[in-house]
Amino acid sequence: MVRASGLVTSYPTVVPSSAVSAITAAILVIILYVLHQDFWFWRSARPLVFGFLPIGLFYHAAFTVGCALVMWLLVARAWPDHLDTETPDSGGRGASSDLS
Repeated sequence: MVRASGLVTSYPTVVPSSAVSAITAAILVIILYVLHQDFWFWRSARPLVFGFLPIGLFYHAAFTVGCALVMWLLVARAWPDHLDTETPDSGGRGASSDLS
């Protein structure tokens, strides 16, 4: 905590605030990377999923949904809280005010 001319400013400490640790997040991203290399569906378009969708296309659609879920989990559980707090010198625009 810093006191300057009566203004009390506390600097955030980086503390994991979620159930998703950095190791778990890294493992999830590595698993998605490995699953993206789908060499097992390169040779044929059979079987057809739902009778019309080639297996490779279905796999990529399911993979995309899985990536979206992992990204949601990472943002919801592993995002550092101190990046979303407002600082007194930002004029109420949040931590991303220096991007404009």
